Amino acid sequence: MLREVLTTQLFTILLLVCLVIVAISKLLFPKRFQDIIVLIVNFRYLKVYSREQKLFDVFEGLLFTNLIIGLSIFILLCSNLSASVPEVEYLLLPKIAFGIIVVILLKIILERLISNILKIESIINNYIFQKMSYKIFLGLLLIPINTILIYSWSPTQINTSIFIIFLALITIYGVLVFIKDNLKTIKKNWFYFILYLCTLEISPYLILYKLYTLE
Repeated sequence: MLREVLTTQLFTILLLVCLVIVAISKLLFPKRFQDIIVLIVNFRYLKVYSREQKLFDVFEGLLFTNLIIGLSIFILLCSNLSASVPEVEYLLLPKIAFGIIVVILLKIILERLISNILKIESIINNYIFQKMSYKIFLGLLLIPINTILIYSWSPTQINTSIFIIFLALITIYGVLVFIKDNLKTIKKNWFYFILYLCTLEISPYLILYKLYTLE
């Protein structure tokens, strides 16, 4: 019982950290924050800030940190459905977070490398920006989702699957929005873009799914 209480406290601290990060982001960048929270219905954020891409962006850095914390908690909850709050070693969450960071960074490096080889840098640079925008938007959604799974609904196969499908649909929606907005450019390089999507967007998730479902 003591172990479970301590784990609950850890989740509470991490959720509070996420809320603080979001509050700082809103305080430092009020207009930009207002734009990203309505990203699903208003594309102003994508149109305005895609032209202001930087090597390191404080706003994106803050919300990316929130995404890593939230996604780590969500993965842990989904991977252990035998208890309302998983009883785990404290080092497991940092390990999951580190793994997520490595995967995302390696994927971005590969994406830029392949786009350079295929000569479609302009398309992929905008695509990466838009993907990251939707990722940090999902990070904001993970705060209430994780709160529900920890303090209200016990994580089950059904409710976690519903949340996973919901998050996946938003991700797919973001890809479709990008294709619609860049249809003319994509048509000129449609073969390379499809090859890119199959190699770096579809294949990794199929591999992860196969690994996850292995007995």
